[in-house]
Amino acid sequence: MKPQDVYFVDGVRTPFGKAGEKGVYWNTRADDLVVKAMIGLLERHPDLDLTAIDDVAIAATTQQGDQGLTIGRTAGILAGLPQSVPGFAIDRMCAGAMTAVTTTGSGIGIGAYDMVLAGGVEHMGRHPMGFDADPNPRFLAEKLVSPDALNMGNTAEKIHDRFPHLTKERADAFAVGSQQKAAQAYKDGKIQKDLIPVSAATAEGWNLVTQDELLRPDSTIEGMKDLKTPFRPHGKVTAGNASPLTDGATIALLASGDAVKKHNLAPRMKMVSFGFAGVEPEIMGIGPIPSTEKALEKAGLTIDDIGLFELNEAFAVQVLSFLDHFGIADDDERVNKYGGAIAFGHPLASSGVRLMNQLSRQFEEHPEVRYGVTAMCIGLGMGGTVIWENLNYGGK
Repeated sequence: MKPQDVYFVDGVRTPFGKAGEKGVYWNTRADDLVVKAMIGLLERHPDLDLTAIDDVAIAATTQQGDQGLTIGRTAGILAGLPQSVPGFAIDRMCAGAMTAVTTTGSGIGIGAYDMVLAGGVEHMGRHPMGFDADPNPRFLAEKLVSPDALNMGNTAEKIHDRFPHLTKERADAFAVGSQQKAAQAYKDGKIQKDLIPVSAATAEGWNLVTQDELLRPDSTIEGMKDLKTPFRPHGKVTAGNASPLTDGATIALLASGDAVKKHNLAPRMKMVSFGFAGVEPEIMGIGPIPSTEKALEKAGLTIDDIGLFELNEAFAVQVLSFLDHFGIADDDERVNKYGGAIAFGHPLASSGVRLMNQLSRQFEEHPEVRYGVTAMCIGLGMGGTVIWENLNYGGK
């Protein structure tokens, strides 16, 4: 085996839907969501030799029911891949799809794979995060983690507590900006490029889902000011400055340089490095800070080398903590140019590939930018970061 470059060739996702009985995917199976995304991706590459796909990695946070049973394998079979193509399931909570990409990408990097599919699915309506989990009593009895660590909203409130300059006003303003940027990206046709429409059964009949269900383009700072704070009385985290509970799926095609040439593929970007890091579980939202520092160090880069950022907006305060640490303004135009999870939603294990899709499309528009980052916080006190190189880079 020989070391190889790792290319992000293409990525797609389903529109994201509201989790729960009122959501558009309530009567749609989780595995059908990721299968639909997978079929949509493969239809964009009709001449691809499917027998050349070396593996399929699909992530899910709550691996039970219709998003269990080694979903990478079952989804591949359901999507019509040859039975010779293996598959597996992966779990790193919110960074599931990101880890599916870095894990299979590493396989390409050492020469064990040439072409893979990697993504994630989360049906938070059918499978709420942590449902039926049985945390070891030692976690709390031996004070290994704070009780707050098991509730993501509480971890966001803890960041506000620890860093009082990260105010609710800043979080609300950032959230409104996310909604406005997402609305503009839809208006400009940026998001639709990588959406795979899904037929979903509803009480009113079949519905073709063509856009994200939870967009709130009319959000205002004034309207967010008095929203309820569900995680504690008089708190700072609200439904306005946090990502909503969401259903959806993503999938990406990764390939080596040799596979790109052999199969006549047109990759969007190249993987440079990645890093995962752990932090105190009760303030898990700061996780992307050390993971980004690790990824930058491994790449021999600094934060000043990064021209575009796609940061997952699990909570606005999490992004603000990252920006403050690296000396980046709240409204820096390099950050989440198309909006983020506060607007689109955050179907946990699938979100990593959404970040990659959006970064790769921004690369196309910005040949002056050489490097970009996709980063996210992860439940139980972790962060994940991938650094990518723009193949359209033409120098400054």
